[in-house]
Amino acid sequence: MHNFEFVKPSTIADAVKAMAQDGAQALSGGQTLLPTMKQRLAQPETLVSLTGIPEMQGVCMGEGGLHVGAATLHVTVAQDAKALYPALSTLAGGIGDPAVRNRGTIGGSLANNDPAACYPAAVLASGATVVTNKRKIAADDYFQGMFTTALDDGEIITSVIFPVPQKAAYVKFNQPASRFALTAVFVAKHAGGVRVAVTGASNDGVFRWTEAETALSADFSPSAISGLTVDPTGMIADLHGTAAYRANLVKVLTGRAVAAAH
Repeated sequence: MHNFEFVKPSTIADAVKAMAQDGAQALSGGQTLLPTMKQRLAQPETLVSLTGIPEMQGVCMGEGGLHVGAATLHVTVAQDAKALYPALSTLAGGIGDPAVRNRGTIGGSLANNDPAACYPAAVLASGATVVTNKRKIAADDYFQGMFTTALDDGEIITSVIFPVPQKAAYVKFNQPASRFALTAVFVAKHAGGVRVAVTGASNDGVFRWTEAETALSADFSPSAISGLTVDPTGMIADLHGTAAYRANLVKVLTGRAVAAAH
């Protein structure tokens, strides 16, 4: 790991100012960035910690739904969203292990956009809004491919607003070593229809299974998707599972998520 400067601002304005420096990199929970730095694959000159900003922490109901500060720990989301958005609480409580859940943050996960991360599925299925220091970004516009988002250089996620659906569930098939999602599905039934988001399966990262959404909007039951198939083209293929295996998991887990939502 190379030498670097470390700053810990207490306000969003100070964080934005620090991020304007050449070579600055935002640091939240550090679950991906720090291991990358140890391998010298990333060499920021300054780390700007976002964990000391009170206005970026906490879980509460507000305008538009459930507001979650970007620097909120996974363990806090699991605890504080339990009565407000149970499916989101379940998702947060199943991320990694206790050490990860007590360091990792929702904002860090979304900014990194790992193709097997859990939170992107919740954001996309919920139709959430990603709030930054500059603007509000709809979930459908935010995710732009593996490790790629709509964020501009120096832009900081400050919070996420989740519309709370009528029914929802998250079902995850764990990769046992990393506890990332080998494949996982978040199903959310809203007044205007059903949204189905899949993570861990595609080379392009999180995506919506629109055919299932149409079927489930007409009949919110596992049997509604019995005649559907998932195209394995573009699915991840590795030592843990073939593309066809992951494509089949998408269908299986979607059915289980619908059953769990009931």
